[in-house]
Amino acid sequence: MLLYRVRGILLAATVAVLLGFSLFGSLLPDALSPFITQGAWWAIFGMVLGILLALTGPRCLHAAETTVVSSPVAGRWLALNSPATKTPSHGVRAYGQTYAIDLVYEPDGHERPRFGVGPAMRPPQQYPAFGEPVYSMVSGTVVRASAWHRDHRSRSKLLALIYMMFEGPIRELGGPGFILGNHVVVRSDEGLYAVTAHLQQGSTLVSSGEAVAVGQVIGRCGNSGNSSEPHVHCHLMDRASLFRAIGLPMMFDSIVLDDQLNPVNALPKGGQHMTANR
Repeated sequence: MLLYRVRGILLAATVAVLLGFSLFGSLLPDALSPFITQGAWWAIFGMVLGILLALTGPRCLHAAETTVVSSPVAGRWLALNSPATKTPSHGVRAYGQTYAIDLVYEPDGHERPRFGVGPAMRPPQQYPAFGEPVYSMVSGTVVRASAWHRDHRSRSKLLALIYMMFEGPIRELGGPGFILGNHVVVRSDEGLYAVTAHLQQGSTLVSSGEAVAVGQVIGRCGNSGNSSEPHVHCHLMDRASLFRAIGLPMMFDSIVLDDQLNPVNALPKGGQHMTANR
């Protein structure tokens, strides 16, 4: 379990070592060549181990109970990349986001800009989600809060989305904070960690060490980090460290799915709408 938790750190370290050797190895004295060769082989071994852990480790994880949390948004939202459709929902388990979900605001009577139509990169203000309040999913204590990442333009066409795919690995060099953008992590009273991400620059209303109540406004929806358009990303995990955390399943309390009448505890599937009331 411990090795599985540090797989990301192991992979990042070995890639950095190999990259350093390839770029600067020729500049080092010849007397160090045996040490460089030995270090390179150890780095290759570490990379292979990290890949094997990433591929096989999830089979050894214990099935966790689903935790009911409050919706981080209010109104009518469209679910994308939902764990109710597939897991891991975002294709990776890194940063504790195995069961993460993305929510895009689509209020009745307002249509958000569609992918493939119009300019390739739109200002985030053109999306109805931008600036919408984001609420704490749990009661607890803030362990991390950031607000300085800028809100970039959307990636609204295929070429812009391809550009984002190259952009992502560069962001990742800065660590998970550059992927999540402005985000808040709250440790719940039960010891779980709730993450809400891609918040608007300067909108975060809480700080580390502050107590928050479930349903309290903690920021506003933005387009910071590795985000193609303004939306709210949220997930639940078992550690404060995004590098070592394992994702936990969750569902939202009292949401209405599509046009159903009765609220339920659930997560919307990908492409399904949910309405949460405050």
